[in-house]
Amino acid sequence: MNSLTTTQNDNAHRIEWLRTMVTIRRFEERAEQLYKAGFIRGGSHSSVGEEASAVGVCAALAPNDWLVTTYRGTGHCIAKGMPLTSIMAEFFGKATGCCHGLGGTMHLTDYALGILPTSAIVGGGIPIATGAALSAKLFSTGQVCVCFFGDGASNQGAFHESLNLAAIWDLPVIYVCENNQYAVSMPIKNAIRIEDIAKRAEGYGIPGHVVDGNDVEAVYAATAQAVERARAGQGATLLELKTYRHRGHYIGDPVKYRSEAELAEYLQRDPITRLREKLMAEGVITDEDYRHMEEEANAAIERAVEFAQASPAPDEQELMRDVYA
Repeated sequence: MNSLTTTQNDNAHRIEWLRTMVTIRRFEERAEQLYKAGFIRGGSHSSVGEEASAVGVCAALAPNDWLVTTYRGTGHCIAKGMPLTSIMAEFFGKATGCCHGLGGTMHLTDYALGILPTSAIVGGGIPIATGAALSAKLFSTGQVCVCFFGDGASNQGAFHESLNLAAIWDLPVIYVCENNQYAVSMPIKNAIRIEDIAKRAEGYGIPGHVVDGNDVEAVYAATAQAVERARAGQGATLLELKTYRHRGHYIGDPVKYRSEAELAEYLQRDPITRLREKLMAEGVITDEDYRHMEEEANAAIERAVEFAQASPAPDEQELMRDVYA
């Protein structure tokens, strides 16, 4: 492949990454409006500001690779290919949602896309991902499992037990810690003694890497390396993506635990702005291209809202199905 073709291909990927990040941002913003208007019930956790981690990681995966996400997983699911209609209908509690309206905003799942059941328990998905990776190894499927979790989850026992098992069994799993600086309202600096969560990998004999979580290209590069290593049978990797959530822990969080100056500092590192300005400076896209991207995203999201509003609610008989305790 010549260098011109390579450059064109790289640019196509970066444009698509920007498009997906814009879609995630606009979807989250629209969902917040709908939540405040009473159309969406239950807890809702925005990932605005963390789009680069979702897109960069999922871009490195094969379609049949597994993904385990969290209650803040909308962006991850969009990046893995879940239809906006399926997500929005689930948010509305409709039968056409990915979990037939029974999961809500915190339990997005789609087996066909490799998105395994989401646990809203902090750190609850880490052992699920470890088990999925063990299955892939035992059955020689060639699949890799990626597991997202937050900085707070790295203090859970499930994190340490899972990393130890993945290390000694050389499991094809990538543990992705989205360190957005806060576990609810607890600053990470008050919760751990070490500077980087990635250093915890050393205790289990696996690679640990700190990545700029607001740089989608850096996230992709680090994840692609970890995926290649896992697929080659060389075991697990811990990636710490340093990022920042622009919103509170949940919609309605008064966010009194951080300063306006801190937020302003991180807004300067906005992942969408960074990639957009870079592509514009390189002449890859124009202002008009970006406006068109936003228009397309907004139109797709409104179609998803219309689909959700027109969809039926789950049948009452369905409410107790799959409830065992």
